[in-house]
Amino acid sequence: MNEKSYTEGTQYLSSIWHLIVPWYILGTMKDLDPVARVEWTMGLIGAKWKPAIIYALVMDGTLRFSELKRRIPGVTQRMLTQQLRDLERHGLVRRVFHAEIPPRVEYSVTDLGRTLHPIFKAVCDWATKNFKGIEKARAQYDHGTATLRSSP
Repeated sequence: MNEKSYTEGTQYLSSIWHLIVPWYILGTMKDLDPVARVEWTMGLIGAKWKPAIIYALVMDGTLRFSELKRRIPGVTQRMLTQQLRDLERHGLVRRVFHAEIPPRVEYSVTDLGRTLHPIFKAVCDWATKNFKGIEKARAQYDHGTATLRSSP
């Protein structure tokens, strides 16, 4: 299918066309160009709580839901459940239900999920190295745009 047909006449940028079109229409990952594959993957692993979930499971091993929730301050039960289901759906997290009294559910990172650790570590290292420069650039930008807005 033609990318232009999904974005033509809309306010959306062509760089996010894969978010507009349901995944089943797009076909398989091999059909996507490299930029679309990266954007799709970033959407998968870059959601607000997913890096924290994967980090906790990589560093601490198998965890029960309540233990995982304690390790991620601020996440709601509903959001943690949604993010875990999505990670499980994509093969990055394994969920094991133990039929006992009381019932017990444990989560662990899969081998595929573990391959994300070096990527997250590289991003963390980059952020540590560049954080001051990013803050400086943001302050300069904010100061410049505030000056422009206040000009007559």
